Amino acid sequence: MIKPIYPCLWFDSNAKDAADYYISIFENAKILSHNLTVTSFEISGTKFMALNGGPTYQVNSAVSYFVYCEKEEEIDRLYTKLSAGGSILMELGKYNWAEKYAWVIDKFGVNWQLDFHGINSAQKVVPCLLFVNEKKYKVKAAINKYTALFENSSILVESPYIPSPEIPDNAVLFAQMKLNGFIMNAMSSPLPQKYDFTPGNSFVIECDTQEEIDLMWGELGMGGKYNMCGWLDDKYGVSWQVVPSILPKLMSDPERGPRVIQAFLKMQKFDIAALENA
Repeated sequence: MIKPIYPCLWFDSNAKDAADYYISIFENAKILSHNLTVTSFEISGTKFMALNGGPTYQVNSAVSYFVYCEKEEEIDRLYTKLSAGGSILMELGKYNWAEKYAWVIDKFGVNWQLDFHGINSAQKVVPCLLFVNEKKYKVKAAINKYTALFENSSILVESPYIPSPEIPDNAVLFAQMKLNGFIMNAMSSPLPQKYDFTPGNSFVIECDTQEEIDLMWGELGMGGKYNMCGWLDDKYGVSWQVVPSILPKLMSDPERGPRVIQAFLKMQKFDIAALENA
């Protein structure tokens, strides 16, 4: 069985500092696990991985995180806390789509969209993919691909562009989808941007079986790029990690762990049997 998707944030060497920072700001937040490479934490039930990956990649605005705030004092507090030492892309205020909304970048470079609006789900923190430049009209194609691939998936919301001669028919400006029960947003940027999807933000898919790994690896990577250690970029440039759910258990074994690490460092697609036999 494929476990719920969760996001991974790439840091140089301060993943634990970032995780501690978020735990101090958000209510209902906690550290789940920590080692020198990875810190896992949770915000209102949404799991995050913070990875010390070095200076190769950085998080950017191509992936942001909606926080749906049900109380006005909550959005006011988060706006103040998350923008401190960071920057503000859209000031807190009333917009056509929200009574109160803001987009901020925190001091670690992570993007947050704060929305004073209830969501009909227990999931209050929702990742958002921003399709930019030549990809801006591909939201519809992307969400169709993702919802067709993952079980227990559906498109929840689609907001089209206002019809115009230069805009393709059925172009989508904003969408919300559910992938294996996990809610994600997708947006199109009408304005040109200097950033795009990178492994600075990725999404982890934990699989129980080799068949699930084979399926996700083959379908998501088709037309994209396969990388090492279970990482791939799909045809839209979104980064995914397709990993066996048993991996943390194998790595935590004092005797087997080092051999498992050496084995998977040589792999692109994970081979569960090879890891278990390491």
